[in-house]
Amino acid sequence: MTDKRTDKPGARTYKSAAAPRIPPPAGPPPLWNRDFRLFFTARAVAVLGEGMVPVGLAAGLLDDGRPDSTVGYALGAWIGTFALLVLVGGVLADRFSARRMMIIADLLRLPGAAVLAIAFTAGSPPLWSVYALSALSGVGAALFQPGVASTIPRIAADVQRANAVLRVVESLMTMAGPALAGLLLVLWDVGAVFAVDAATFGVSALCLALMRIPAAAHDRRKRGSMRAELALGWREFTERTWLWGVIVIWTGYGLTVAGPMVTLTATVVTGEHGSTAYGLLMAVSGAGNAAGGLLALRLRPRRPLAAGAVALLGLPVNLYLLGTGAPVGWLAAGQFVTGAAFAFWLVMWSTSVQTHVPQEALNRMHAYDVAGSLLMMAAGRALAGPVAEAVGAERVLLAGSGLAVLVVAALLLVRPIRTLGRAQGV
Repeated sequence: MTDKRTDKPGARTYKSAAAPRIPPPAGPPPLWNRDFRLFFTARAVAVLGEGMVPVGLAAGLLDDGRPDSTVGYALGAWIGTFALLVLVGGVLADRFSARRMMIIADLLRLPGAAVLAIAFTAGSPPLWSVYALSALSGVGAALFQPGVASTIPRIAADVQRANAVLRVVESLMTMAGPALAGLLLVLWDVGAVFAVDAATFGVSALCLALMRIPAAAHDRRKRGSMRAELALGWREFTERTWLWGVIVIWTGYGLTVAGPMVTLTATVVTGEHGSTAYGLLMAVSGAGNAAGGLLALRLRPRRPLAAGAVALLGLPVNLYLLGTGAPVGWLAAGQFVTGAAFAFWLVMWSTSVQTHVPQEALNRMHAYDVAGSLLMMAAGRALAGPVAEAVGAERVLLAGSGLAVLVVAALLLVRPIRTLGRAQGV
């Protein structure tokens, strides 16, 4: 800005002394810094490998003449150990640092996948070994997942943008994983699927090891016992009405809507239109997820949870179309809308948690969220079949569409959820 004393013609000008250079305030690095690029790569390859596993298990067990139930038991061993131990993983991530636990988790899962690759290549592995190695993979996932939440705010200045970018790549890798597994089955065998899965853990561990996240003050604080840390995390959890309110509502959603939706979508679409149509709809859903992530890159609502809840009105669309026997084209549109709505909500929810919860408790908060949601979704999947047999799949789906609307209403009616604003500087 010009000094008024120098504006007038003929006025004498003064050469001011150079002001001392003030260094810019220290702050988080820009989004695409070295650590975020490494974390982005680690997440991309890890999700790619995770998407390959169900295809590999199905091909390896069913082609060997095993009953369909063995695939469910193998996947159930993974889900069961994950759900049981994810709270422990949250405490360990807060105690020993998230990056360290994620590296340990990858190094734990890598040999398990390698053994499965060798076993399926050599012949027919005993079922107990498949179940045990699947459970081991679930243990690794339980140690890994809580650390994702606290890592993002420490490596990205723009937390929402980071979450959105990661959501897009995870959606794309979720679609690419089964496709790559199918290609490997055509070109080689089941062993190749698990060999590539093992390699993804190696790449992920290497990327995480190369990250240089500066230590925070809470990393050096004295920790209590495992029981004390769980109690401290529970206290942090219960003190935030918006946090436990969303999780309580979301566990109800998982039991009554999300869980049955996964099971009944597969059975209804496959029964009426064939497995090819089901695969196509899952790909469209993944594309919708990516679109929702891209939308979250552009929109920055002042009240993220309220905006995410409104977006969730896209969830009942797919359930209604399935319940009314709509043609495949309409089902594809419903899957896209539902996928986009869900992804947008997840970005808003993740960003809110990561920016409003203290770093020293963030891993445990994320673990409570994952454990509750996963357990209720698993229960919903298990109950979907018997309930559908009793009253009809179409009625269950239509009831689910109505319940999905009630979930949105519940989120918006709870004042702390509806009014939660963006964290300062986000």
